[in-house]
Amino acid sequence: MFIELNKDKFGNNVSPVFKDGKKNYLIDIDGTICDDIPNEEPERMLTAKLYDDALFTLNKWYDQGHIITFFTSRLEEHRNVTENWLKENGFLYHALLMNKPRGGNYHWVDNHIVRATKFNGKFTDLVDEQVKIQVFKK
Repeated sequence: MFIELNKDKFGNNVSPVFKDGKKNYLIDIDGTICDDIPNEEPERMLTAKLYDDALFTLNKWYDQGHIITFFTSRLEEHRNVTENWLKENGFLYHALLMNKPRGGNYHWVDNHIVRATKFNGKFTDLVDEQVKIQVFKK
């Protein structure tokens, strides 16, 4: 695999990181790759309409060797219907994480680099752009 263990200043192993530019994509499902369906209407999950270019783009990233993990606010009880929908629509992925907090306005704090890309309605290749971010005061 392309994960490399790092060492701290004392020589202890710390969390691994990807090398060679590989990315660990966390992809939302509802409202990002398909219709936005709330947990209160699980009967719609199996027939959700796929968004244009989502399948092509995500499978391309998978084929390029990136890790694709779907990270959804759907409940654990929706796992089977979600896995079936992903399979029936042809998505290639490595993992599915359920129970993401609901409500949006996410602010992720981590000891690794985190890049966030807000989905604005169309999947395309990602481009570099300078933006203002919040950081911890030094």
